[in-house]
Amino acid sequence: MFGQRLRLARKRAGLSLRSLADRMDPKVTAQAISKYEAGRMMPSSAVLVGLGEALDVSLDFLMSDRVDVLDGLEFRKDPGTSARDRARAEAVLIDNLERYLTIEEVLGMPPAGDRFAHCRCDCIATEAEIDERADQLREAWDLGMDPVPSLCALLEDKGIKVVEADLPERISGLACRAMRRGRVVADAVVVSSRTNVERKRFTLAHELAHKIIRSTGNPAIRLETAMNRFAGAFLVPARDLLEKVGARRRRVTYYEIARLKHTYGVSAAAMLVRLGQVGVLRASAVRRAFATFARSWRTTEPEPMGDEQGFGAFEKPQRFRRLVWRAVGEELISPVRGAALLGEPLEVVEWQVSGPGVG
Repeated sequence: MFGQRLRLARKRAGLSLRSLADRMDPKVTAQAISKYEAGRMMPSSAVLVGLGEALDVSLDFLMSDRVDVLDGLEFRKDPGTSARDRARAEAVLIDNLERYLTIEEVLGMPPAGDRFAHCRCDCIATEAEIDERADQLREAWDLGMDPVPSLCALLEDKGIKVVEADLPERISGLACRAMRRGRVVADAVVVSSRTNVERKRFTLAHELAHKIIRSTGNPAIRLETAMNRFAGAFLVPARDLLEKVGARRRRVTYYEIARLKHTYGVSAAAMLVRLGQVGVLRASAVRRAFATFARSWRTTEPEPMGDEQGFGAFEKPQRFRRLVWRAVGEELISPVRGAALLGEPLEVVEWQVSGPGVG
């Protein structure tokens, strides 16, 4: 386990064996580091501390065994994302999962296990079937057809560990199942803190799709395309959208699209695509829109949602913080440990424990 973590941390830093050896204090050879990674040798305490400092990772990250492997790792990323960026995102996920599982152990909570085995499908063949799966999940979760106020809260309520983190610029999210000794210990989704509210919600729904659909049985439908279709259908149910705008339209105005995006909490581009998917607009009309007035929508969001307004005020993971504060309040962990888990200064945590001083 240590060897795997060391290799991941080295890849995250973009270092060769030789480059890492050159950074080390105390000095070790590249051959020795290779043996550490292969599990043929363990470093001394001093070398272990030096490795952590050289790679800018905690000793907990290098030595913990709460997560053996990330199974089914799926990235939502831009083309050209480097191996270093993927390794960095994977390391961020593991670090956050380790802290999450730590606090659950402190509170005596059993591993969540695989919460989606009963609704997972191995194959999907048509776009209509993708929409049906999204509607079925909404029905199973008793969501009705109303917009989902908070994807973060919904996924956390369903047992998914949601993490918001500073991911590399080209990666907006990733999803996986964390395994330990051959068993699922957590379903996890990570979303980038760099993204706007609209993209964050779509990314969360996209990563949820990876929990439901394993593959497509139609070579004409790429897996990532299917995930995007599921995300759109889950966030913007066809029946509700058709009731709002009508079944067939020659044109939908900018005013209507702007209002709809704020109603459902999606981007203007995603809203335009969804209008085409449900048949409100012809495919040719959608293409024409993206070639003209909506040309910039994929890169610049029109009428963006505020981070602290509407959907933006609710799209923040909360469960991990609540668990840490519960453990601090019950004196199961010290404020020092709480600060380390939360990644916040000790004085901030101590202030939150006691509140303002009595005058």
